[in-house]
Amino acid sequence: MGRNVAQKILKEHLVEGRLVPGKEIAIRIDQTLTQDATGTMAYLQFEAMGIPRVRTKLSVSYVDHNTLQTGFENADDHRFLQSVAAKYGIYFSRPGNGICHQVHLERFGVPGETLLGSDSHTPTGGGLGMLAIGAGGLDVAVAMGGGAFHLVMPEIVNVNLTGQLGPWVSAKDVILELLRILTVKGGVGKIIEYGGEGVATLSVPQRATITNMGAELGATTSLFPSDRVTRKYLRWQQREACWRRVEASKTAAYDERVEINLSELEPLTAQPHSPDNVCKVRDIEGMEVSQIAIGSCTNSSLADLETVAAILRGRKVHPNVSLVISPGSRQVFEMIARSGALADLISSGARILESSCGPCIGMGQAPPTEGVSIRTFNRNFKGRTGTPSGQVYLTSPEVAAASAIEGKMTDPRRLGESPQIRLPRRALVDDGMIIPPAEDGSDVEVIRGPNIRPCPINTELPESIRGEVLLKVGDNITTDHIMPAGAKILPLRSNIPEISKHVFSGVDPTFSQRAQEKGGGVIVGGGNYGQGSSREHAALAPMHLGVKAVIAKAFARIHKANLVNFGIVPLTFVREEDYDGIQQGDVMEIPDLRDALSRRGNQVAVRNLTKDRTFAAAIELTAREADIILAGGLLNYTRLH
Repeated sequence: MGRNVAQKILKEHLVEGRLVPGKEIAIRIDQTLTQDATGTMAYLQFEAMGIPRVRTKLSVSYVDHNTLQTGFENADDHRFLQSVAAKYGIYFSRPGNGICHQVHLERFGVPGETLLGSDSHTPTGGGLGMLAIGAGGLDVAVAMGGGAFHLVMPEIVNVNLTGQLGPWVSAKDVILELLRILTVKGGVGKIIEYGGEGVATLSVPQRATITNMGAELGATTSLFPSDRVTRKYLRWQQREACWRRVEASKTAAYDERVEINLSELEPLTAQPHSPDNVCKVRDIEGMEVSQIAIGSCTNSSLADLETVAAILRGRKVHPNVSLVISPGSRQVFEMIARSGALADLISSGARILESSCGPCIGMGQAPPTEGVSIRTFNRNFKGRTGTPSGQVYLTSPEVAAASAIEGKMTDPRRLGESPQIRLPRRALVDDGMIIPPAEDGSDVEVIRGPNIRPCPINTELPESIRGEVLLKVGDNITTDHIMPAGAKILPLRSNIPEISKHVFSGVDPTFSQRAQEKGGGVIVGGGNYGQGSSREHAALAPMHLGVKAVIAKAFARIHKANLVNFGIVPLTFVREEDYDGIQQGDVMEIPDLRDALSRRGNQVAVRNLTKDRTFAAAIELTAREADIILAGGLLNYTRLH
């Protein structure tokens, strides 16, 4: 039996285990990326390992999240990141150079290689035929030090694309349709691999839009083959020399198949407050809109913005609408300036933001109270914008531009003939904003501002755990719920004692204080606990507050790995009805937990001392993960091994 694309890349990089779904494997990592919201802590962790130079083929540090400088904190972090990059052999993409995923696709991605990034949307690189995986910063730090990345071998899902996208229908509609089919839980434990005759009709930026939002499925990663279209894109970026063909064998097998006929798709939107709450745009047409934001790592390519400019050319943004646009990279920004598209956008009344994540991460441009905001982004979690009552709809750039003109949700097919854009024969290549590291960084001084604090380190797991249920939450709790982002909190990412004051602040403002007063405790969660961002702070900050265990119906992949990395025990209910019998404030005891992990047990008894009941919780950990928790986290484990 032949191999599919994912299996081919995994096989080439396999250092431990067998490619059997459900079994732990370890793979060699070729490239890493970090961004400034996660990078500072990742590099503090890398420093703690005492390794003088990164051991990957390529590592890049991007500044794209915390670019709003309302105090010294972000600027200090940027200086720290630049000096660390110079010292340890890491390329540094300066503020203003663009969003990490867009720039990496343009300038660094290599088909057939592995990429590990401390950002959940790292699978954007799958649009080039990379095996690109999002992870916590500590996992990335280990990879930079030459360590393998461990994961449970996923199932491979084939999404067979047939037909061709019609007028006014875009790649965003493809991934929204898949989210409608599979939901935000449907990709957990899986790799999504696209194939079929429809693949050849999609450009690399279109493919990257689709793989980017695969993160919203909960998938380990998503990827396309590397084919003639990939080669054409790399030639356009003047990087054709790194192209290689990586395609599935004709006899390749898959664990699951999904069929999508591109010709049958129409403009779609994800309604509040989940990316899988998908409906047809025409079904909710006429809804008044107060804000529209175009950009993010999902939809800020040159083709996206040229299309938006063509739609807005000669038109004005509706007087009741605020339209903001973020070019995905400095390359895109300069190319729309040279083509005249930027002038069209400005003339329409659009507000042009810098090339950064900006509103997508809650860094400015919060919508008005109860305002409807149409965004070409990847997430519409409640409160993520900075406005708790904001109503966010995710759409394609075409729908966003049409709605900006009309002042209401609009099916762009009403505008008549779709615009036809022509891109230049070559991309404008200028890597002057990417600073290579020093050839010998031994004399480089790392600059540390007062907000940069050492990474807290956990202690060994005790024999038993006893603590109060500090919080009980429902299904689909995101890392935004656990550790909010936004302009007020993101600057604290390098200061765990300070950022810990905001854990669960949007869910229960008393959580942090109660956790400190009670010396920590336990969290109880529902299904898909920890979905969303890869931010390890959603585990690191609770660990700092003394959280010892999380008992949930099911975990999202990255968050579960982050809990393990910081020595918090993730347990799942054997019987979901036991979840119903727990209330916040109940005192829980897990006796002999250390012994159970040491014996590689698959269950442990949990006593609810308040209710005088005992129930079983499953230990769904590999032997290595159990040892990491016993050691008190991955940093301790790495020192011991």
